[in-house]
Amino acid sequence: MNTTTTATPWPAASVLDGAYRKASWHLIPFIFVCYFFNYLDRVNVGFAKLEMLDALQLSNTVYGLGAGIFFIGYVLSGVPSNLILHKIGARRWIAVMMVAWGSLSACMLFVHNPVSFYVLRFFTGVAEAGFFPGMVLYFTHWFPAQKRGQVMALFMSAIPISGLVGGPLSGWMLQHFSAGQAGMAGWQWLFLLQGLPTVLLGVGVYFYLNDGISQAKWLSTEEKAAMQAALASDEKQRQANSTVGQSFADVVRNGNVWMLGVLYFCIQMGVYAINFWLPSIIKSLGFQSSVAVGWLSTIPYLCAAIFMVWAGRSADRRRERRWHVSLPMLMGFTGLMMAANFSSNVVVVMVGLSMATMGALAALAMFWSLPSAFLGSAAAAAGLALINSLGQIAGFVSPFLVGWIKDATQSTDTALYILSSVLLLGAILVLRVPAKLVNR
Repeated sequence: MNTTTTATPWPAASVLDGAYRKASWHLIPFIFVCYFFNYLDRVNVGFAKLEMLDALQLSNTVYGLGAGIFFIGYVLSGVPSNLILHKIGARRWIAVMMVAWGSLSACMLFVHNPVSFYVLRFFTGVAEAGFFPGMVLYFTHWFPAQKRGQVMALFMSAIPISGLVGGPLSGWMLQHFSAGQAGMAGWQWLFLLQGLPTVLLGVGVYFYLNDGISQAKWLSTEEKAAMQAALASDEKQRQANSTVGQSFADVVRNGNVWMLGVLYFCIQMGVYAINFWLPSIIKSLGFQSSVAVGWLSTIPYLCAAIFMVWAGRSADRRRERRWHVSLPMLMGFTGLMMAANFSSNVVVVMVGLSMATMGALAALAMFWSLPSAFLGSAAAAAGLALINSLGQIAGFVSPFLVGWIKDATQSTDTALYILSSVLLLGAILVLRVPAKLVNR
């Protein structure tokens, strides 16, 4: 009788699951905190606006242009920054970016006229450009496609959490420092106190992160081998699915990359309208206290944080990606329409803003499972950065459009109609992505 037994896959699966748990606990909380301050530094100008415009005699159009010009620098620098990250490693380049943009964000306290506002916002965008696409690329070095829906949702829940925590925090800072301590106004203290932690975290990145699995001393040899084998299998499938060549020219010529860039633009049009104008919309409902505006702004972000994590788990469990982007975008469309149509009803507007925030931010997180599912490793650095840069054009268009319409009509309703229509267009466009390309 032959007593030789064949090894079952369960021990390897157990090792792999344990390795993913270790990687998740080691990487995601720290990167989450980095992204929290990244987003806080990007959008805290929405709260600073409540005092800064009157203090500096700036119009809503100037604010909208200043808020949006950040993304001109961001778009111009996105692809080069990600290529540098791919060449020298995430740990070094992310550390440099965070120290640079944290310093520039803190320097916003020196703004004294429209030109200084525009210049600082532009160079902050340049400094920050590679962080987000770099982190998307970084996760592909650790987790296969079937794990990245939940990973991205957890990582990107930093966006609503930054609103959840940042709203009351920013409101408190504006009120607490309103007396002008040390000769600075509340909005100046806000930029300083929210920019400096990013600098410290940037230093921490250099010492804490690893560039890849092979450098992770906190993983055993067996766990490293299991994760590397899983990534090799994932890369093989990505290459089989990929319609994109290996060079940057191949990426630029690929129609799917451009379509996803347009889709990401549609999502970001809704996201940035919410991020930059939510405090002002709430204030227009009759709430004059910065603290009250801050606390009310937590409601949409709390709902979004819960919904994003649920959507990520659902997408991974069902191995379905397109509808997990399209349906949240329809929620965003419905929510913005409600906020525009019932602008005098506080309850309906808050429900609409909550739906819009839930839908737009969930779609934002779920979107990144689409390109990372078919872009091979050679094309990923350029492809992800190009898609992100195309989408971030919305960061310029959206706040400027809202500000211009607000000055022209004394209302944000028309702008909300336009932005909700863009979300509807995106919800339809995502269903044109071939399911077999992304559903893994």
